[in-house]
Amino acid sequence: MAEPASIGHCHHQILIVGGGSGGITVAAQLLRARPGLDVAILEPAGVHEYQSGWILAGAGLLSYGATHRPEAAVIPEGATWIQGSAAAFEPEEHRLITAAGASISYDVLVVAIGLQLNWNQIKGLPEALGSHGIVSNYSHAHIAATWEAIRSFHGGTALFTHPATPIKCGGAPQKVMYLADDVFQATSGVGVNTHVIFCSAQAQLYPVKAYNATVERIVARRGIETRLLHNLIEVRPEEQVAVFEVRSEGKEPAREEIRFDLLHVVPPMAAPDVVAHSPLAIEGPGGWVEVDKDTCQHKRFADVFALGDVSSLPTAKSLAAIRGQAPVLVANLLAQLDGRPLAAHYDGYTACPLITSFHSVVMAEFDYDLQPVSSFLVDPTQERWSMFLVETRVFPWVYWHRVLKGRLHESRFLKPLAPLVRALGLAFKQP
Repeated sequence: MAEPASIGHCHHQILIVGGGSGGITVAAQLLRARPGLDVAILEPAGVHEYQSGWILAGAGLLSYGATHRPEAAVIPEGATWIQGSAAAFEPEEHRLITAAGASISYDVLVVAIGLQLNWNQIKGLPEALGSHGIVSNYSHAHIAATWEAIRSFHGGTALFTHPATPIKCGGAPQKVMYLADDVFQATSGVGVNTHVIFCSAQAQLYPVKAYNATVERIVARRGIETRLLHNLIEVRPEEQVAVFEVRSEGKEPAREEIRFDLLHVVPPMAAPDVVAHSPLAIEGPGGWVEVDKDTCQHKRFADVFALGDVSSLPTAKSLAAIRGQAPVLVANLLAQLDGRPLAAHYDGYTACPLITSFHSVVMAEFDYDLQPVSSFLVDPTQERWSMFLVETRVFPWVYWHRVLKGRLHESRFLKPLAPLVRALGLAFKQP
């Protein structure tokens, strides 16, 4: 088990900022490719979270113990863990300043710091969260309370939101809603007396046409009311009122108030302030690290790379995206070190296992062209019990034993079977 290094003025060949999914995956893959590399990981947290498991654990589909491990236990062998956080990036000087005031210089920097949840951008929310029926599965501290509120709900209006900003795991706002609706329906009288409303600031329920059609069928089947282009801007907890800014083409934004008995909030999200206020940030909303969408290399600083939620890569922010990005970043980072052209290209692959009930999942995988792809060689637009088992039983194990160990995506084992599956008429055909 790795121990954190003391923080001082030092230099590392490769400095990775962030010891979450992206940072650990990249470090592990780099050290698999070249065991002698000097790799350091700057990460303040002493506990590593499997965030994809939060909804599963809250819903009773996974033990809470399976969602976290000591950070020291996931640091790859051969990497140096510096237990601290970044306070300033100085890419012109090829260094960063830590919160403890030390400077760390590097040959190559990898930014994998994730994103931040901006609860305070919704008026009244920070102080109201956890009271008056206002909950969120995106707050680790409130997961248990969120599901307790769902299970003890006595009926009324259950309101679920999706913000205007990019978010981690774009399907999560709906996952919580579908599982909650299952709980409501299973509770005598509650299902009959409950009105479920999904308010999304987006223009459609899902950004990929084929999956959007699936989701529209699901909400229609469940009798869920959907209100698009509705962005939550305020809560008045004592009144149990949610205030939305509503957009419509050719008109000024309007305000709409909806009374609720249960409100599940997904907060706006953006790059951490330390990134957004640095030279690494892209101009415009979000403050993401400005990288080339094909190579993961920074557009202005050749010795800087980024992946995952903090990057400007124009795809959904998910663990699956990291698995597509990491091998590309690693190959190009090594090429940068060697003075070779950057030949590896990321195709925008991402995925969201969209849990649609306590027995079904739509394994929504797609690429930069917003076209469905399938690692499992079956039609990914369909709800499947098999994919529910993969999400709840297989993926947690894969995360700890393959993703964080630097292993490549499991689809490489399945793709050679495609000709056989196709011959049997079972394979998914690309539209």
